Amino acid sequence: MARKPGKQYQSAAKQVEAREYRLDQAVPLLQKIKYAKFDETVEVHMRLGVDPKHADQMVRGTVIMPNGLGKSKKVLVIAGGDKQKEAEDAGADFVGGEDMVNKIQSENWTAFDAVIATPDMMRSVGKLGKVLGPRGLMPNPKTGTVTVDVAKAVKEVKAGKVEFRVDKTGIIHAPVGKTSFASEKLVENAASLISAVIKAKPAVAKGKYVKSTTLCSTMSPGIAIDVTEFSTKAAG
Repeated sequence: MARKPGKQYQSAAKQVEAREYRLDQAVPLLQKIKYAKFDETVEVHMRLGVDPKHADQMVRGTVIMPNGLGKSKKVLVIAGGDKQKEAEDAGADFVGGEDMVNKIQSENWTAFDAVIATPDMMRSVGKLGKVLGPRGLMPNPKTGTVTVDVAKAVKEVKAGKVEFRVDKTGIIHAPVGKTSFASEKLVENAASLISAVIKAKPAVAKGKYVKSTTLCSTMSPGIAIDVTEFSTKAAG
């Protein structure tokens, strides 16, 4: 049996009207109805009109949040030789080669938020699919995490680069900051993500591409967002 929402949640939900809000209205409302005692993560959820079972309808990509995410990600770089020094100089938290692959395999170690690998290490990194895959941490050339330019990749992740990928139910979930951010900074971050997802529309997608968009924080009710302005900009 589903648990009944608590009084604070119900009180917050009553302040959200059953309609779509403009993004610059939704963000201040989300911050106003906040009741949790900690600095919650703010997320955007987008339900898309695609069938991810078909490779040509897979929606994925990356976007750098103009105002960061409020938390620096722990980055692991798996590379050889001089590229290890390059990664360390760029601020990577963990750097290594085969030793890191073995540590993840033998200890199921995942004390990091992002993995960057050089192309020559992918044969070894490929063995980590069972550990990294389900956590969305597998390096991929399409998202810039398999690269020879490890310094650039590390700096981008540290600056607030967000990877988005549609799940098997056709939904994208991605963080855009913290509830403590200034409203305009959250609006800017969320707008960057929404625009990037709209631009990533597969050519074969038919019908309505963005079915619904919701803004929420860790504990809050969702607020429906009107994305018409972003769709119009993408089309223009």
